[in-house]
Amino acid sequence: MTTERSGVLEGAIAPAENSKLFGHREAEAFLAQSYKSGKGHHAILVEGPEGIGKATLAFRFANHILNHPEPAEAPDSLGDPDPGSIVTRQLVSGASHNLLHLTRPIDEKTGRAKGAITVDEVRRAGKFFGQTSGSGNWRIVIIDPADDLNRNAANAILKILEEPPRRSLFLVLTHAPGKLLPTIRSRCLPLRLKPLDAGAMRQALALLGFDVTGANAERILAAAGGSVSEALKLINYGGLDIAEAFEEILKGQGPSVRKQMHKLADILSAKDSETIFDFFSSLLTGRVIQSAREAAAAGDIERAERLARLSGIFAERLALSDAYNLDRKQTILSLLDDLKDAS
Repeated sequence: MTTERSGVLEGAIAPAENSKLFGHREAEAFLAQSYKSGKGHHAILVEGPEGIGKATLAFRFANHILNHPEPAEAPDSLGDPDPGSIVTRQLVSGASHNLLHLTRPIDEKTGRAKGAITVDEVRRAGKFFGQTSGSGNWRIVIIDPADDLNRNAANAILKILEEPPRRSLFLVLTHAPGKLLPTIRSRCLPLRLKPLDAGAMRQALALLGFDVTGANAERILAAAGGSVSEALKLINYGGLDIAEAFEEILKGQGPSVRKQMHKLADILSAKDSETIFDFFSSLLTGRVIQSAREAAAAGDIERAERLARLSGIFAERLALSDAYNLDRKQTILSLLDDLKDAS
């Protein structure tokens, strides 16, 4: 299961510890060469779906810079991090004085990650730059992901981006760049990563010990959509069963469907079900968006607009449920009812 304090899925390797990256050679080459030129941008917006390697790329690039602090003397490609080097050991342990990883903080009362990256977390960046200002070393901040910044935190980051300290680098990760403040996007150089192709997915999953030749392999690869994290949810968290139950509910009618809905809601609202609930939330909203696109392609603009509005309503209700700790089972049942009505 997900370790809330580490945010790492069962079966995954934490990005700071991962010495391998698959499927993003062009992005790696761009980062290495722009750094070596001495003309690299101070803030890079690494865009792409969740679970395709954005954080691993960010730590990989940070490792490269901290091992080669003079750009002109750096290699023109990113090599695999040396697990025995001091820089790598410091990054893995979180003890590096030259890198700050900003992510959602842990609520000490619940042991779960909070719903957003708060302004208090961003203030750590100010202290970080203050403590290292006289060292002459590179100072790197990874914001993971920037989608989780609340409004105050986003504005605080913006102020730093507007006047970046010398020899500083911001690696701003985002699953949905459209949700970020336009002013943050405008101060970053966009670097778009694509979902992994089948070959890269097989390599990544094989590294994690998954049998890519097994009976369910093709099914999982197809359902994962080029995301390793989605594949792990399908493999280790019952995601395939959840997806199948969801499809049966959408197709079914009558009292038996109501029983299926309650059974699914019970599973998704059980203790320690955060990861699979997030998986279901993405499945649900993704289905509405897909249906909206299909309606638009078929020329049914009215239905497409109605479904597009519904996807926004679903996202808002899910966020409110999380923020106010509402009864998750009732939220799920309500959302399924609304989706079936819309269908």
